[in-house]
Formats: sequence, C-alpha cells, structure tokens
Amino acid sequence: MSLTYVSQQISLYSGIVYLIFGVTGNTINIYVFSSVSAYRRTPTTFYFLSESIFKNIYLLTNLVPRIITFSYGYDFTNVSSLWCKFRQAILMMSGATTLSLTTLSIIDQYLVTSSNPSVRRMSRIQVSHRILLIIVIICSLHAVSFFVYFDISSITKTCISLNSTLSNYMPIYFIVIACIIPISIMSLFGYLTYRNIRQTIALVEQHADRQLIKMTFLQVMLAFIDTAPLGSLYIYNMITSGMIKDQDRLMKEYFAYVIISTEITLYFASSFYVFLFSSSRFRRNVKERLFGKRQTNVILPNTQTK
Repeated sequence: MSLTYVSQQISLYSGIVYLIFGVTGNTINIYVFSSVSAYRRTPTTFYFLSESIFKNIYLLTNLVPRIITFSYGYDFTNVSSLWCKFRQAILMMSGATTLSLTTLSIIDQYLVTSSNPSVRRMSRIQVSHRILLIIVIICSLHAVSFFVYFDISSITKTCISLNSTLSNYMPIYFIVIACIIPISIMSLFGYLTYRNIRQTIALVEQHADRQLIKMTFLQVMLAFIDTAPLGSLYIYNMITSGMIKDQDRLMKEYFAYVIISTEITLYFASSFYVFLFSSSRFRRNVKERLFGKRQTNVILPNTQTK
C-alpha cells in the first residue's frame, strides 16, 4: 500500500466526515444564533453566526470537489477554467473572512471584560455589522487576484497560479497574514481578556458572559492549533524550494500536506461541537430550537386533603 494511496484515502474519508458533520453543525449554529434574541444582540455571537456561514461556504467549495475527485477521478478544477478561478477565489475569501471573524470574537471579549466603561461601550452590535461589511469587502478584493491569475496550465494541465508575482506572494500570505498576524492578535487579546477576568470581581456587573468567554477561548485555541502547522509547512517549502528531491521525499511531503490540510479543515467543521461542549446555555438553546424542549416552571396542584 503506497503512501500516495493512503493520502488519497485520508483526503476522501476525512472530507466526507467533515462535510457531513461540519455543514450540519455550522447550519445549526446559524439557526440557533439567528433565532435566539440574546445571541442576536451580542457582537461575539454575531461573529459566530457570520463565521458559520463562511465556514459552510469554505467546506462546500473545498470538500465536494475533493470527494468527487478521489471517488470518481474527475477533477473539475483541471477541466473548467472558470471553476478553477472561482473555487480558488471563494476559498481565499471565505477562509480569510472566517479567520478574521474568529480574531474579532476574542477582541470583543476583551472589550466586554474591560473594567473601563468607555472600552466596554466599544462592543456594540451596530459596530459589529459595519466591521463585518468592511472585512467581507477587503477579503473579496484580496481574492480578486486569485480569480484573475489562477488558471489551467497548458503544461501541467492543473489549476495553478500563472502569475509569478502571485506565486511568490502566496507563501508570504499564508505564513504572515494567515498565520503569524492572526495568531499574534489572538494571543495578545486572549492574554488581555484573561487578565481582565482575573482583575474583575464581578463579571456580571460588566455584562460579561462566562460561558461565552469559554466558547470564544476554545474557538481561538482551535484556530491556533489548526493554522500554526500551515505556516510551518510553507516555511519548510520556502527553505527547501531550491533542493532536488527524490520521489520518496516528494511522497512524504505530500502525505504531510494532506495531514495538515485535514487538520486545517477541522477548524472549519468543529465550531458547533466546541460550543456544544463548552456552554450549557448553548446546549439548552439547541434542544429548544431543534426538539422543542423548553424548560418551564410547572406548578403542581395541591392534592393533599385535609
């Protein structure tokens, strides 16, 4: 059994699992966060709602073609020039937007837990709406170059960047913009939020939600764990780009790429289960919305006879 075959089977079956559970979980997130009034008024959960939408876009655009390729041997990206361009642009836009929203959620928790009232007032749902619009516009404009310069190579017959500048920019983007900058911001504001919590006697007085803080921290930890290896992979590729590699080494590098890609996809597929694990209120809201199990106070009649 070759390493290439093992890599293809991992890509296929992990793709099927992530597609089923990821899209289902993100869809439940969208339904719960949009239907519970308390969640709709909170900037962090608004970021979670928007993030779930873009995660579904990423999963569907990334995994459906992958499953078809490894199941039937037909890769649309190597056949259709338009799909090659469109898929790459959508992946870049949705991936960057999702990571930005995760970063914004921990920033918002820092604002909410601050002891300074003027800082807390910066956490407003109206501001979050404007920030989301700005992020989507920036990420969409950034993805335009990928739509323009990605195409099917006449030599390799695969979907790649045909622009040397873009090809040189992509490792820098994944190392610096997609990994170092968001991880640094998440780490900084995660520390500042933790410091706020330690210094605050009563979070309730500041309208801070401990369960929401826990949901955010776990989401940020997942993003950190899943995106850091991607930066390491691109650093390795840059260091070894001038080396002559034999077939055995190329197969091992491809296997490592598949494992890291599988780990990254976990970030896009697991937020619902992270929220379910970390918040009893979220679990209760899921039960109420999906199964109609609403907890009510029932007054039993007094049947005692005198």
